[in-house]
This record gives sequence, C-alpha cells and structure tokens, in this order.
Amino acid sequence: MSKRAVAAPSIEEVQNLLRAVIDPELGDNIVDLGMAGAITMADGVVTIGVKLTIRGCPLRAQIQKDIRSRLEVHPWVTKVKIDWGEMTPEERTDVMSRARWNARENATDTAVPLSARVLAIASGKGGVGKSSVTVNLAAALAAAGKTVGVLDADIWGFSIPRMLGMPDRLEAAAVPGHDKPMIIPNERVIGNGLLKVVSTGMLVEDEGTALMWRGLMLTKAVEQFLNDVNWGHLDYLLIDMPPGTGDVQMGLARMLPRTDLLIVTTPAVSAQKVAIRAADMARRSFLRVAGVIENMSEFTCDHGESYALFGTGGGQALADEVGVELLGQIPIEPAVAAGGDNGEPLVLTSSSEAARVFSAIAARIIADTPEVEDMAGCSARDEDVVVTVRRSQNLQA
Repeated sequence: MSKRAVAAPSIEEVQNLLRAVIDPELGDNIVDLGMAGAITMADGVVTIGVKLTIRGCPLRAQIQKDIRSRLEVHPWVTKVKIDWGEMTPEERTDVMSRARWNARENATDTAVPLSARVLAIASGKGGVGKSSVTVNLAAALAAAGKTVGVLDADIWGFSIPRMLGMPDRLEAAAVPGHDKPMIIPNERVIGNGLLKVVSTGMLVEDEGTALMWRGLMLTKAVEQFLNDVNWGHLDYLLIDMPPGTGDVQMGLARMLPRTDLLIVTTPAVSAQKVAIRAADMARRSFLRVAGVIENMSEFTCDHGESYALFGTGGGQALADEVGVELLGQIPIEPAVAAGGDNGEPLVLTSSSEAARVFSAIAARIIADTPEVEDMAGCSARDEDVVVTVRRSQNLQA
C-alpha cells in the first residue's frame, strides 16, 4: 500500500508528532514554545512554518532533521517542507518567559533530562545479542567521555548487572527538591566518562530469582525507573529493551516519545523478517528508527578463513526495508560472551574487530548527536535562561 492511499493526518496529529521535537537549549518542544506555526498538507506533502529565535541559529539543522524524522514516520507523509522564519522581539520575550517557567517548575514528564539522547536497543526476538550490544555501546560512549545511563528494561530477562560487573543492590535516598526518596543509580567510572545503571537485577536477592510479573507490573516498573530514579545529568540513556513488541515497548513509547530505536538483528533473512516487527512497532508509535546493527555477522578462524554461520544479508535487507542505515556488522568473537560473563565489556579490553565495530558505531552515535554546549551561538538566547534550564536538567548531577 502506498503512503498516498492512507488517510492524511489531522492538524492535531501533526502537532502531537511535533511535540516530540525538543529544543535542547530551551528544554521544551517546538509546539509549546511557539516555534511551530502554520501547517498545510496536500498530496502527501506537509509544509510547516518554523520560527527560530534568530535566523542563523546553529540549532536549525538539528531541528530540521528532528521534524522530518518525526513526521515521516506517518504512513501518509511522503515529503516534509519547512518554511523558516524569525521570531519578533515580543515572541522571543514570550518564549524566554516560558523557558524560565519550565525551569522553575522542572516540568519534565520523567526524571530523564531533556538534554539526554534516548536510544532504545530493540529486537524482534530474543537471542540476537541485544544486551551485549547495549553494554558495549554504553561502555564505548563512556570511554569517549560521556555520561551514559543504562536502563535494563528487560524486566524478566535482566542481564545488564552481570555484563557490566555491577552486582550491587539499588538504594533510595532523600534528594533535595523531591518530596520522596529517589532511587540512586549504581555507577561505574570508565576513563573520563561515567555509567549510571538501573535494573531489576539490582533489586532481587540474586540473579537466579524469577520475576513472575504480569504486563501492568512490567510497565509500572519501567515507569518507576523513568520517574523515580535520580538520573542527574546524562548525555545518553541506553535502554536494553525486552524482545518483541509488548507492554514495555508500548509504555516506553508513551512515556518517552523522543526515543530513537536501534534495531539489532542477525544476518539470517528469517531473523530480519522477525526484526521488521520492531520497526513496525516504532512506526505505529511514531518513534524514529535511528539505524540497524547486524550482530554475529561472521566467524573468522585463526588461519584467517571466514564463515557466515548464520547466513548473510539480513542486516542490510532490514536497513533497506526500513529506510535507515546499517550502522555496523559485528563479527562473532567468543571474547564478546566472555566479557559479558566477566563484567568487562569487550570494547574496554580488546582491539579486536568486534571491539573496533562497537567503537565505530558509538562514534557515529556521537557524531549524530548535537552538543548543547556548542549551540550557544544564538545571540537571541537569554544566557540566564539557558543556564537555569541546564541547572534544572542537571539537578544533583
């Protein structure tokens, strides 16, 4: 079915999609900030007027990318056009007043700071190495000097504590500015970076304990990890998703609509056909798929011969079908599993091909993420507002 055969979205639906586009410097979405103006639609083309605080603002490219990625997930939309404009002095005053109010009220929906890029590591089924991808990417980002949150949302199948060598139980403590105790993430310093980790595996007596929870409890657990954890400052939040397209995935889409998905698959075409369901879930939830990662791509013997043990082509086929990039192909190396068993991600202990690919994917993620600190060139921005917003986002960092 072509996109044109699908009913056009309403203006309200388009505005709701645009509410997932966040101005990272002012900490609010472009609709409520008054940046999104007139919306017209015809023949699959959505045209939207966007007013920046100043026409030459360095955030323009990122806002344009986010608008297009959010709107193009709708099956009717074939093209997004943006008519750029500049706010009047009165409009700039209004937007700065709203930013100050948001900063005072700390009006975020979750405890995850708006400045953090949220990446959910997803798959259509289990057994594709999603958790090993999560921990190695998290470790690589931390090794690059980033502060990285890791949320183990695979409630039943938690494995992150062992794979990161962080078995300590979570504790709660009083936090200034909150009327109830907050969960304190367990932390691990990696070079100049930091990991902050929460998992149900840090709540049970031991990792052999089974959690016999129904769907509503699973969603509530993820909601608690988003709302009741004192995350503080984060550059990234990586979420290790359970396999499939169930309650946790739908709950996350509702609570964090700005989440981007990284879909992990193996090279087998049959695995790709299952993984496409994760992409379909993202489309139906209006989430952006940021890329595909092919795990277990091939095995190379000591004598140099390579074997495609699980087939070939699945990762590229999935990326082509979804319309995104194949970010990397991770070869089969026994050291990946050994690192997970020992709590030392391979990317921290080896220069092997798999470690190189993990690091390269992390570098691509960093390159695709704007640095808020580098965006201060918008001379129309109120420096006091930006500082205040950042303070509220980084409370107790």
